[in-house]
Amino acid sequence: MTPAWEAAGWERLAPRVGRRRLPVWDCTAGLVVGDDAALMIEAGASLAEGAALRTQARQLLGGGRRVTHLALTHPHFDHVLGGAAFAGVEVYGAAGIDAVFTKGREELREDAVRHGLDPDAAAEAADLLVHPHHLVCGEWTLDLGGVQVLLANIGPGHSGHDLAVLVPGTDGGPEIVFCGDLVEESGEPQAGPDAVPKRWPAALDRLLDLGGEDALYVPGHGATVNAAFVRAQRATLAARFGVS
Repeated sequence: MTPAWEAAGWERLAPRVGRRRLPVWDCTAGLVVGDDAALMIEAGASLAEGAALRTQARQLLGGGRRVTHLALTHPHFDHVLGGAAFAGVEVYGAAGIDAVFTKGREELREDAVRHGLDPDAAAEAADLLVHPHHLVCGEWTLDLGGVQVLLANIGPGHSGHDLAVLVPGTDGGPEIVFCGDLVEESGEPQAGPDAVPKRWPAALDRLLDLGGEDALYVPGHGATVNAAFVRAQRATLAARFGVS
């Protein structure tokens, strides 16, 4: 049985794949449902948001099932600070993200507060910040039972450690690529202090190679897009940063 996505406030992308645009910062969270396991993509911006995602996933999965795997696309507060709500879950991130969490915990807290997160909530989430158990250098395949998901380290670009998640198409449907903030639709791509601008266009080339022309691309913020949108954003970033 596949989840009743829309009734739970999620957008159905494929029978086994859905996503939710979270409030305030419009960060996208994704859920991939296998026969034996379930992958959440992104943890939310706070422990409360992470707990809400985990509860929603349990309701969608039914039968006492729960999220078993968590993928973090990059180390920014609105994507990672809810991680401690996923106790007992196998956590994945791009190689190097662990060093950011170790050395940059206070910067994550400060960034969250600057963007409007309650200071106490930010401090609690930063204190309990969960480090990935599995660091992806190249590609890593997760077998969820009936669906295999590919985690690909394709950065740096938007950050120093960008991870994409590819869900193969089934029953004639498109492949689905969760892009993190390498692609944004609801606003201009944001290049913060940890961005690597001159390598960002190349990361988008790798993203397009991964998904292909007919894939559905899920930005970190905003509506889903196609390959043409990703190519156009690549051209804009290349011009903005003066790279080919």
